[in-house]
Amino acid sequence: MRKLLQSLHERLPGWAADWLDTLVPLLEVLLISLAAWLAMRLARQLMRRASRTYGLPVNFATLFLRIAAVLVYGSALLWALERFGVSGAVLWSAFTGFATVAAVAFFAAWSVLSNLFCALLIYITRAFRVGDVVELLEPGGTPLVKGRVADINLVYTTLRESGDASNGTSLQLPNTLFFQRALRRWHGEATAATGEDDGG
Repeated sequence: MRKLLQSLHERLPGWAADWLDTLVPLLEVLLISLAAWLAMRLARQLMRRASRTYGLPVNFATLFLRIAAVLVYGSALLWALERFGVSGAVLWSAFTGFATVAAVAFFAAWSVLSNLFCALLIYITRAFRVGDVVELLEPGGTPLVKGRVADINLVYTTLRESGDASNGTSLQLPNTLFFQRALRRWHGEATAATGEDDGG
């Protein structure tokens, strides 16, 4: 590609060679932008398909697409700047600095991120659903907490221990807790009977 451009540069008159020096980087940036747009379109289609297949919450799909957009468009921006002659060493320094800050933030928010990942696992593995009665057990089999699942969000799962939505008690548990303890789940008619016993 470089040899082709060099040969064109030598054959063209001076004014046309100057235009070529301007048009080629612009064309490359246009192609980079198009590739980034197509990558994000593909990511949206894949997330829609995964949401339909696994019943993922809207919040999770939105978060995934935002992270993907930052990565894709950030990479496209760095690549485009390189096409305009920004030094690769400067770009690498900026990227490594950003990656270091992101890594520190990642470990600082590890508990939140692990809850997000566990929320995804709950939906994919279908460990339980809203309306199920679940009970967490200690390693020896001792009951720890029990209730009907009222809500599953990206950080917490809410269990209704007694009463209904307006009267009674509920408990918010981090999603990671469901992968650190044994889980008992009631199915079918047993769920309804247990719900009545719990006051739901």
